[in-house]
Amino acid sequence: MSSRSKYYCWALAMPLLVILMLCGCANMEEIESYSDPSEIILPEGAIVTTTETTVETTTTTTNVYTPPNDPVAVSVLENMTLYEKAAQMMLVSCMDEDLAKTYSAKGAGGLCLFAKPFEGKTPEQVKVMTESFQTAARYPMLISVDEEGGTVNRVSINSMLREKKFQSPKAVYDAGGWGMIRTDTEEKAAFLRNLGINSNLAPVCDVPTSQWDYIAPRSFGTDATETASYVMAVVNVMHSRKLGSTLKHFPGYGGSSDTHQNIAYDNRDYQTFLDRDFKPFRAGIDAGADSVMVSHNIVKCMDPDQPASLSPEVHRILREELQFRGVIISDDLGMQAITQFTNGENPAVAAVKAGNDMLCYSDFDGAVAAITAAVEAGEIEESQIDASVLRILYWKRSIGILK
Repeated sequence: MSSRSKYYCWALAMPLLVILMLCGCANMEEIESYSDPSEIILPEGAIVTTTETTVETTTTTTNVYTPPNDPVAVSVLENMTLYEKAAQMMLVSCMDEDLAKTYSAKGAGGLCLFAKPFEGKTPEQVKVMTESFQTAARYPMLISVDEEGGTVNRVSINSMLREKKFQSPKAVYDAGGWGMIRTDTEEKAAFLRNLGINSNLAPVCDVPTSQWDYIAPRSFGTDATETASYVMAVVNVMHSRKLGSTLKHFPGYGGSSDTHQNIAYDNRDYQTFLDRDFKPFRAGIDAGADSVMVSHNIVKCMDPDQPASLSPEVHRILREELQFRGVIISDDLGMQAITQFTNGENPAVAAVKAGNDMLCYSDFDGAVAAITAAVEAGEIEESQIDASVLRILYWKRSIGILK
């Protein structure tokens, strides 16, 4: 082709290229005009990440802390006083039936019942007891127990309630594989719900480093992948049976000592948690777990100075890295790991500041007073309290106790 011919070809093509470029710019403007996330419809529960950019700065906002927008929950929250909101954040650990009824009347969000209230009772008597708690409460309560199976049972150890206590997860699996795990979970859910217990503080997600570790008898085993499969199977069944679930103890005990007795330290690197300890928690979160309980061990790679339950960084990891949107519960704040760390001072405000939605604690009056005082003093934003209470109310809605 001659140079003159090439010139004429380009001369004819240039107008077309200009038109195409202009159309492209127009299309880009049209796309950008619909980039506002508020105009995008996403599946329920989806996590939205938005980025706002100006000439001077760039701000990224991740909405992983936003509770589900449930009209009933919002309506209930709007009619609550600050005291009632703080009370909803309490999962009161109770070894006494009369105290449990007292805290129910004071507005506790939930109860964590130990074995004593069930001792010597028939199923009918237990039903009367749990119904009396709900009758005393203005808002329906989470009535929970630690019915893990094996070494930790609160209810089935009473032979008047069940002929045999529930076995450990590993023993159940060894007896009948995954089918038996599902059957055992179904039986446990029916057993507890029939007694008026609507939440089980289980399953245990911890992956011990060896069979000699403190947490080993309560765990599914030392294999993280198998434990993840176990957790997913259990949470799926609990969810289908409207029994509240709790993944515990984040970020994972591993080889830590018993925090009921002393302050415990975990010196492992963060990659170990990514490769092992987080796997069962991710599986449970993916299966729709209602809550996650945070442990008291000091995990140095995440926060070398504070127990996990009082660490904002540990809670950030749970919210942002694992993208958990449900209720975060502290392990019992009366355990020695916390009382030793705080020198006996009330840890409620520190626990809320860290990011816990519910505090498992026996000192209801002290904790509620401390939380309300911190909000009134501007130490804690009331919007944070509102978000926690909305998550708690949504949990109650999802298991059918808040209509």
